[in-house]
Amino acid sequence: MSTVSADERLPEPPVLSGRRWLLPSAVLHEFEPADTRPGRRPRRTARDWLVDFSCFLLAVAIGLIAADAVGDNPHVSRTAAELDQLLGALACAAVWLRRRWPLGLALATIPLSLLSDTAGGACMIAVFTLAVHRPFRYVAWVAGANIATVPLTYRLRPDADLPYLVCVVLAVVLIAAVVGWGLLVRAKRQLMVSLRDRARRAETEARLRAEQAQRLAREAIAREMHDVLAHRLTLLSVHAGALEFRPDAPREEVARAAGVIRESAHEALQDLREIIGVLRAADSDHDDTGRPQPTLAALDTLVAESREAGMKVLLDSRVSDPAAVPASVGRTAYRIAQESLTNARKHAPGTEVTVTVTGGPGEGLTVAVRNPPPEGPVPHVPGSGQGLIGLTERATLTGGRLDHGVERDGAFGVRAWLPWG
Repeated sequence: MSTVSADERLPEPPVLSGRRWLLPSAVLHEFEPADTRPGRRPRRTARDWLVDFSCFLLAVAIGLIAADAVGDNPHVSRTAAELDQLLGALACAAVWLRRRWPLGLALATIPLSLLSDTAGGACMIAVFTLAVHRPFRYVAWVAGANIATVPLTYRLRPDADLPYLVCVVLAVVLIAAVVGWGLLVRAKRQLMVSLRDRARRAETEARLRAEQAQRLAREAIAREMHDVLAHRLTLLSVHAGALEFRPDAPREEVARAAGVIRESAHEALQDLREIIGVLRAADSDHDDTGRPQPTLAALDTLVAESREAGMKVLLDSRVSDPAAVPASVGRTAYRIAQESLTNARKHAPGTEVTVTVTGGPGEGLTVAVRNPPPEGPVPHVPGSGQGLIGLTERATLTGGRLDHGVERDGAFGVRAWLPWG
């Protein structure tokens, strides 16, 4: 049976197709990297434009407040105040580049913080952007450099209202708060991407499990049909052999044997078609074969068919209500009896086969099939033992057990116990 790779058969579902504008472009790029052209940055979403515009307005507002304070600061000359404001205006305009070059912008703002109070808002936004978009090692170096410049900044341009130490402490606390906020945003984004990856893996694993369950179901159905096909072909072989070795048989017996051969061949062809159809099906399950599966109640019909084929079969069923047996257990018991009768017909023709079924709810179901040794030599049948291996596997999958072998008196027996209730 051919296999198909998971990438071909498991397409990933679209990611938040109705709310893409609510997510940052960086997160969308992690979710759907195929939507971004190679070598190009992901396009900004509506949320990105709103955040960028808000950051720009915040930098401008802080710059205006700082520019007014610098103009009134007696420790700053008029020329220095104008240069401060010019550098602040350039820093505010550079805020629009924070997504394209977060590290470069953050490095450029380090000397700006020494020369311009008006650029303070843009510097904080640059540090925040770096904390969101780059690993912590870059953030630590840039934040450390900014903190190191704080004492020198207030030495060059002392504040007109607050003491030197208070200004330094407030500036360091502000830088630490901005870095912490940026790291928190980065952690939330990484958590979102991680959860999405886990959800995708869970969906893929669920689909793979479903596909594996379908494959196992098809294999189980194929095994069921194989047992039935083997039974039909054995009946056909027995009757064809009888016609070959008894050409002088009565016309009625020849007609009956020919009818059994025709019916067995038709049923075998039907079963073979079902096996091929099951193996080709992509979405089949246990009940898609189109034919009812046998249960323990069909055991009488199986014995009757075997008797019509010329076998001597004695059925001793001590189960008061075969219909009450669970379907899976009854089907397994039926298959065990069917395969055992087929083996007895091939390896011990002409002997009397005894089929015994006992049990009840709570104690389990016991199926025993026994036949004495054949009276004369029997030709070797190819593939001997494979059916018993399949029966053992079938009983084990049901939760039971199966034993088989030659007994002390030379008889061959198959005994299986299956759980019931």
